[in-house]
Amino acid sequence: MAVSRSVPSSWDDEADVVVVGFGYAGAMTAVAAHDAGATVAILEKMLDPGGISVCSAGGLRIAADADQAFQYLHATNAGTTPDDVLRRLAQGMTELPDMARELAAVNGAVVGVRESPANYPLPGYETFGFVYIDDLPGFDASSVFPQVRGSPQGARLFKVMLDNVAKRGISVRLATPARRLVQDADGAVIGIIAESHGRRIAIRARRAVVLTTGGFEGDAEMQRQHWQIKPVMSAAFRGNTGDGIRMAQAAGAQLWHMWHFHGSYGFRHPDPSYPFAIRTKRLPDWLPGKGLREDVRMTWIVVDRSGRRFMNEYDPYMQDTGHRAMERFDPVTQRYPRIPATLIIDEEGRKLYPLGAPTYNERGLSMSWSRDNQAEIQSGVIRRAQSLEELAERIGSAPSVLRATVERWNAMCGAGQDDEFGRPPGSMVPIRTPPFYFAELWPVVSNTQGGPRHDAEQRVIDAFGQPIPRLYAAGELGSVFGHLYMSGGNLAECFVGGRIAGRNAASLPALR
Repeated sequence: MAVSRSVPSSWDDEADVVVVGFGYAGAMTAVAAHDAGATVAILEKMLDPGGISVCSAGGLRIAADADQAFQYLHATNAGTTPDDVLRRLAQGMTELPDMARELAAVNGAVVGVRESPANYPLPGYETFGFVYIDDLPGFDASSVFPQVRGSPQGARLFKVMLDNVAKRGISVRLATPARRLVQDADGAVIGIIAESHGRRIAIRARRAVVLTTGGFEGDAEMQRQHWQIKPVMSAAFRGNTGDGIRMAQAAGAQLWHMWHFHGSYGFRHPDPSYPFAIRTKRLPDWLPGKGLREDVRMTWIVVDRSGRRFMNEYDPYMQDTGHRAMERFDPVTQRYPRIPATLIIDEEGRKLYPLGAPTYNERGLSMSWSRDNQAEIQSGVIRRAQSLEELAERIGSAPSVLRATVERWNAMCGAGQDDEFGRPPGSMVPIRTPPFYFAELWPVVSNTQGGPRHDAEQRVIDAFGQPIPRLYAAGELGSVFGHLYMSGGNLAECFVGGRIAGRNAASLPALR
């Protein structure tokens, strides 16, 4: 049970606003609520704060013009999100550079702003850019966040938020998972039941509860019930197990966007105790119709179990949609013929760059990827074959089929055009120099988009379209992105939505 109409006879703690989850959205919500005059308590289930946020690339998607940003968001959401919600995010994107500078003042972080169009050439795409924390004097990510392997920009941005929370003296309880919401007889959310050091605690929220618990990357059962594609491996963090979704559902919340996740494809480590997928090397995003940088090469092709290519291995935003071609299910054979798929390179491709990029937020874990991929060959992540015939036999495909696939690929490389799936010509690298190498590829989820529906004020909406009193959500938990994601968009909504939720929660009249 994730909600209680039985009000505790006593409370162990209380605050005006209780924030559940301590990533970017939770931190921004807490800061905004505090600055609006509220007392705030943050509950975080893990031993360390940061969640999936601290593993991110750290780029907040910004916009120069709110109307143009709305046009793009409207086009890419395809009717899955109300216009007033999208307009609020679009307006917030224009305010993010100033917001970032205000937050960065806490520790002297250097803010950088740069233009960068959105991922697809749709109305309004040119208005966008990014804001990053380009430098943080004296900050060493490996010492401050030793459990994290990810982008330095993401770590710097989270350190900025960590320092903003600390400067304000906001109460933080780590290793304190929220178990259920407490509602009064009228359905208003008035507190949280949590667990701390093995005992049940009740925390009263005098004004509101804000859920910023992230998604369900770490919950295989929730994925099975909402996604056709399976299995899907998590990229970086085990703590996001749908807690906020269940608590909101028990309070009557309507869900949205549960099918949609930000994902790609990657490797499975041969050690079953290693908890995450290892995504393939991230290559630069490219804009359809605008081409790709001439120096970008993708060394691999991907084939299904029969040995045939089935996808453009290099979508414009492969870190978001790279998994989608793997979803096909064959009802006759009762299997997914593209899961696992197989990545194939040759000796020249093996030497070009590391194929994998480990990312995680996990204590006690240490994983890197060798520059020449030799360590991964030795460990069994990548395997070697002296000929295409041997490779075909080892993946269970007909040698003649795989050889025809590779010969066709090499011919298209020579012609400078992928006639089958439209891969960017400059990225095409032939596969012809033995030995050859192969590895299983699996769908990978970086973060989910689904969760409780919210309105433009970040209020959680019930099954009948009405706000649940005194309950808000922000960030990845019920993201606005319901059809096609935009790079940096989740980070933007963590800050935009977190500020809206925090201010609105703080503005409510306090319960007596």
